[in-house]
Amino acid sequence: MNFLLWAALLLLLGLALVALEMFIPSGGVLGVLSALSILAAIVLAFFDGPGTGLAFVLTTAVAIPAILAAALRVWPDTPMGRHILLGVPTPEEVLPDSPLRRELKSLVGKYGVAKSVMLPSGVVLVEGQSVDAVGQGMAIEPGQRIKVIEVRGTRVVVRPVDDESTGADDDPLSRPISTLGIDSLENPFA
Repeated sequence: MNFLLWAALLLLLGLALVALEMFIPSGGVLGVLSALSILAAIVLAFFDGPGTGLAFVLTTAVAIPAILAAALRVWPDTPMGRHILLGVPTPEEVLPDSPLRRELKSLVGKYGVAKSVMLPSGVVLVEGQSVDAVGQGMAIEPGQRIKVIEVRGTRVVVRPVDDESTGADDDPLSRPISTLGIDSLENPFA
């Protein structure tokens, strides 16, 4: 009886079953059969000699990950893979779904005036239109100037700005340090 021939056939059968396990839902039956077949191939290879047995172990250690990687590359294109995995959305599918959201997004960076007390939410007037908004962590009094910071869903987030502040010098790095409300930095241990 030629142990090497049977070992090679069992190894090929086991590797084929590993690939089939990826494409045929068997509840793990094919996986168990492939494991048993590969283990039997390695045992038979050791009957032929220790060098042959180690060669089969190394072949198995390289072949199984290679087969799984190749199967995973092909799997999303199979009917089962397309059924399980979601497709990548197109740019049109991820755009805002309402004109209101697009309009609110266009307000980011614009200045306006608070129409009501914002604790933390209220109404602001931006470019002549009243918008429900949320303050960024602090109370805003009616008539105080605000700037639209961001839009989260359909919620407009605003923060108060100084009356003399405009869009050009809103950057804290371009303003004098005395206007930022920072204490003196000369002696930090005082």
